[in-house]
Amino acid sequence: MSDLTHIGPDGRARMVDVGDKAVTHRTAVARGFVRMAPETLSAASQRDTTKGDPIAIAELAGIMAAKRTADLIPLCHPLPLSGVKLNITAGPTGLSVEARARTTGQTGVEMEALTAVSVACLTLYDMLKAIDKAMVIEGIELVEKTGGKSGDYRKGET
Repeated sequence: MSDLTHIGPDGRARMVDVGDKAVTHRTAVARGFVRMAPETLSAASQRDTTKGDPIAIAELAGIMAAKRTADLIPLCHPLPLSGVKLNITAGPTGLSVEARARTTGQTGVEMEALTAVSVACLTLYDMLKAIDKAMVIEGIELVEKTGGKSGDYRKGET
């Protein structure tokens, strides 16, 4: 039997039936990074470019994306999110993006957190590409999840 729950016995894709799973509080935290030139980082940190505040707009885009994850990822369940928070911070070589998603439901919010980070990073690129087309989006990953049948996960812990 395959551990891939989105693949049926016939090898075809399927949406997992979560109807019998317990309703629990679930959270997920994802991170990503946009590496950029020093002048691009300076412009982003000043939060005032010709397109507007890239950080505020990317945070909003990430929240909006989390709410639309099921529209973007074919086999994701639509979830009633109880909260999504984006935090974008400047580091020495670029902008770090972190998303925290929460729900009370029968399936996790990992994809919502990852989608929020991905879209926030893409939005930063879009907002700043006139200054730096060589930016690199990297390291998008799940760093923590709580709740559900599979239990808690924290990156680096076994």
